[in-house]
Amino acid sequence: MLDNKQIEFFKQALEERREKIKQNLNITSSEIDQMNPTDLRDEADHASNSLGRAVDNAILDQQANELREIELALDKIRDGLYGICEMCEEEINIERLKVKIFARYCITCREVIEKQMK
Repeated sequence: MLDNKQIEFFKQALEERREKIKQNLNITSSEIDQMNPTDLRDEADHASNSLGRAVDNAILDQQANELREIELALDKIRDGLYGICEMCEEEINIERLKVKIFARYCITCREVIEKQMK
């Protein structure tokens, strides 16, 4: 079981990552808003702009998903459920949490879920 010091460590790491993602989302959104289609001179410029927007949108989606996972992990800390696998309800290994601080599943259950997705 995670002790209070470990919980506080993960809480701080989650909060720091949340703030970094929020900053990234704001910056990327501002950059997308500042793109001016009238500056595009030819089809190559339009194609490049379209690709750039697609990449930016994919990044925004990925970061928005990570932000939701972080918020869920912070809720679990508040509820005393952080570090507990959502599937088997066993403790998630601390080494896994250090790698993926918002992990929802232990390694075994994550592998089961990945196999089901294939």
